[in-house]
Amino acid sequence: MGCFGCSGKSVKETEEEKWKDQLNQSRRNVEDQPPTLDLVKPKPSESVKESDAKREEAAEDKNQLNPDMNDLNLRDICKGGKSNGTCAQTFTFDELEAAIGNFRKDCFLGEGGFGKVYRGHLKRTNQEVAIKQLDRNGLQGTKEFIVEVTMLSLANHPNLVKLIGFCAERDQRLLVYEYMPLGSLEAHLHDLPPRRKGLDWNTRMKIAAGAAQGLEYLHEKLNPPIIYRDLKCSNILLGDGYHPKLSDFGLAKVGPSGDRTHVSTRVMGTYGYCAPDYAMTGQLTFKSDIYSFGVVLLELITGRKAFDPVKDPKEQNLVAWARPLFKDRRKFWMMADPSLEGKYPVRGLYQALAIAAMCVQEQPSMRPVIADVVTALNYLASQKYDPSIHPVQSSKSRRASSTRAKSEEVKVTTTDDDSESN
Repeated sequence: MGCFGCSGKSVKETEEEKWKDQLNQSRRNVEDQPPTLDLVKPKPSESVKESDAKREEAAEDKNQLNPDMNDLNLRDICKGGKSNGTCAQTFTFDELEAAIGNFRKDCFLGEGGFGKVYRGHLKRTNQEVAIKQLDRNGLQGTKEFIVEVTMLSLANHPNLVKLIGFCAERDQRLLVYEYMPLGSLEAHLHDLPPRRKGLDWNTRMKIAAGAAQGLEYLHEKLNPPIIYRDLKCSNILLGDGYHPKLSDFGLAKVGPSGDRTHVSTRVMGTYGYCAPDYAMTGQLTFKSDIYSFGVVLLELITGRKAFDPVKDPKEQNLVAWARPLFKDRRKFWMMADPSLEGKYPVRGLYQALAIAAMCVQEQPSMRPVIADVVTALNYLASQKYDPSIHPVQSSKSRRASSTRAKSEEVKVTTTDDDSESN
């Protein structure tokens, strides 16, 4: 039997409320701020003044948030994850420094908004791990550190990266994750070395379906529900067999509840992925994540970047480039990644593009909920491309498909005209 207190709430419900309050508290100091634009836009260069201004703002934010680390005992977070089996361990800085060989260059994996990421080996648990070290001069700080630890201590899903532990010793902030051997989705889609083969169609749909399932867990199954706010290809990590997991939850926010339709907050994210309604108003909703997911799905289908400053101005923004093509099914084949070499099912391509088009609708109310996206993508992922059944789409066959599509449109129009005349 469960134990109930005077309030009539179970211990589990009480714990859930406690951790919801903690997650809210770690973001509360931002709630009342007016929305300001803070998107990360890839640029060939950035002026010294702009860079200094961002660093000053980050330093200011960091100083304001230092008390949060004192008020919140991170060791207590572990208690909130015990019921999920996600108890995060605490590590000393010396222990993690030894795990990555004193930050050796050959252990370096990459760098993001949080800081540098290293590959290491933990003697305590005898496992390969990825260790992120907070850049004290970076754009993310203690606030994001607390949110990430708190959220991943609450969450437990096969499509979310697992947090093994953390270090909050003196001024050091480090996060320890399971190691994802295949790296990020971005590394498998963009700027591939000359002889490296791109992802095939089946793998792309598998990744899309898995990422959608991770997002569904955040939106509809986690208590409290979470808005990810930073969904992009570089934050989707791949394990063995290209199993996808969402990572980097420092920007996550508790979603609106009750009669609230949105959360008002400072605009954060990456240019090209951020929903236009959120960027303009600072009103964050679950549909903001749906837009970002649609951009990722478009990247998987087209092989193009969300924003590519190297391309012609009209083609730099992926969604802006795709919108006119969405209106003409005869041009759908033009959106398929050339590296697929025509090896994809035509119907599967059309269906995947239809899902992406719905997700990136300008009006958030027109975008689907994530459960519907998961259902559609699970079906697509189950429909495997087989060269023996689905012929390779040559330029000739693509033109034939376009002609058939045009004929069908003419036929439909004629039928409609006949019906009106009758």
